[in-house]
Amino acid sequence: MSRSPGRASANSASPVSHESRGGSFLPDFCESHTLFLVVLIAQLLAFVLALARGPSPDGFWVSLAFTSLFVQWVALGTVLVLCLVRRVLDVLPPARAAAATGLIVMVVTALFSLMALWIGANLGVAPQQPMGEHIGFIARTMGISAIVTAVALRYLYVQHQWKSNVEAEARSRIQALQARIRPHFLFNSMNTIASLTRTRPEAAETAVEDLADLFRATLSDRDSLTVGEELDLARRYVRIEALRLGDRLRVDWQVDPDLPMDYSMPGLVLQPLVENAIYHGIEPLTDGGEISIVLSPDGEDVRIEVSNPLAPSRDRTRYGNRVAQDNIRQRLDLAYHGEARMETIEETDRYRVILVLPGRKL
Repeated sequence: MSRSPGRASANSASPVSHESRGGSFLPDFCESHTLFLVVLIAQLLAFVLALARGPSPDGFWVSLAFTSLFVQWVALGTVLVLCLVRRVLDVLPPARAAAATGLIVMVVTALFSLMALWIGANLGVAPQQPMGEHIGFIARTMGISAIVTAVALRYLYVQHQWKSNVEAEARSRIQALQARIRPHFLFNSMNTIASLTRTRPEAAETAVEDLADLFRATLSDRDSLTVGEELDLARRYVRIEALRLGDRLRVDWQVDPDLPMDYSMPGLVLQPLVENAIYHGIEPLTDGGEISIVLSPDGEDVRIEVSNPLAPSRDRTRYGNRVAQDNIRQRLDLAYHGEARMETIEETDRYRVILVLPGRKL
């Protein structure tokens, strides 16, 4: 199947639909992954500060322990506050969100600096120091926090802009591909409908409705379709082709009753696979053949397999450039961030495409 120049008309599945939060460049500080990164970066900063301080009367490791304790206090306190106010930050423009984040870091740093001085003075952890030393300590900690925060915010903003540009470019490329409707299908469909108009008007009317639904889905701005909607569009496409190919086209639908029909997936993934199966598998064969379409749950994932017969190598006249497969693969990578799997298997007399979609909705 699918070595065709065939179009993969599909609605691009944007990761924004399930990953980004209101366009904010700030990460979700409530996620464990973000917390781990903050703790790791804070510890690296503590190492740098301990090394920069030089020789200490208590030794390097004691100095590192106290520095790490203070830096982790500030880091975890900041993450806690940012987690609590994340909904407010998400709706702010980037400049205001950055300013609010910087202010939160400064306030948390000042509070923990005062707490550290109080602990040192009252519990005897550190010797008594004049007020000027206390002010200097607070100024140094806040200055370091300001520099680290500015660098981190700049990095997060640049990374967000880069990611947005990459996603926008990918969506534009996918939209250009989905606009490429294979001309022979449209012409064949119109000729079939015209031939049925007088002899079988009801069949012609049904074909027009099916064709209209296919084009409506192709031109839609929806990011995703449910499994049930995907199946319906694929069945409509098969019905149109069956009017033209007749008994040469046989389809074995194997849909597991336990398959979640409301599972959301990138739009128009199944139909292009069926189209390529017919174009490369059925049309070249004089007697036609049978296409197998299997949809089933695979643990928590969704498994889709489309297979079609292959003509003997010597009789093959259609060798495509895999545009349809590349399009589908790009959209799956964009939608599922590499978690989906697409596999093609070419056997002696049969061609199979297997998709495994992660068990989570877009």
